[in-house]
Amino acid sequence: MKNKYKIGVLLLIAIILFVTYNILLRNQESYALSKYGSRGDEVKQIQTKLKNWGYYSGNVDGIYGSATLSAVKYFQRKNGLTADGIAGTKTLQALGIYNSSSSKNTSSNSTTNSSNLNLISRFVYAESRGEPYTGQVAVAAVILNRVKSSLFPNTVSGVVYQSGAFTCVSDGQINLSPDATAKKAAQDAINGWDPTYGALYYFNPNTATSAWIWSRPMTITIGNHRFCK
Repeated sequence: MKNKYKIGVLLLIAIILFVTYNILLRNQESYALSKYGSRGDEVKQIQTKLKNWGYYSGNVDGIYGSATLSAVKYFQRKNGLTADGIAGTKTLQALGIYNSSSSKNTSSNSTTNSSNLNLISRFVYAESRGEPYTGQVAVAAVILNRVKSSLFPNTVSGVVYQSGAFTCVSDGQINLSPDATAKKAAQDAINGWDPTYGALYYFNPNTATSAWIWSRPMTITIGNHRFCK
């Protein structure tokens, strides 16, 4: 009897361990979607995004090697994510890559994201239509960089409508309907492309008269805009 009891207990423990292991494995898979050593179409999507945005210079071969690992870590650091080199749910969302795991958003988040995209698109069109495409993405990136900074409001609408911050708000151009290019530029910035290298300000050197704005450290000039911190 004692032996049968021991066998039953051991069997029960084995079943519990097996079930627990599989639950942990599924949870890990839902987070660690692509990582060092992974291969496939998702890795190609990651490499393509990172290459287009200047984070990666290697081949788009679908192999998650050391160069891809470094690029993912660089992207994560630049976008306030845990720089572990694993393209998990949050990193894929930041890259604009969605699958069954990464696309589970609440309706309120979807509404907020849609509202932010619309407002940033209008801002880009109002502030930078006629600028090169990279310059339009850069203007959108400044808005998002301000949201992340403790120096500015922590919402897109708060940054855009901050008193005296942008001419397009005071002259009403923010209410113009954006074109497809402005919408695409806004989406690229939301997905993590920042051609400004973290800039918080921009201005036109041909028209700016403020001594203060000229004193800001420049990060890059794109089209008619000079970007600075």
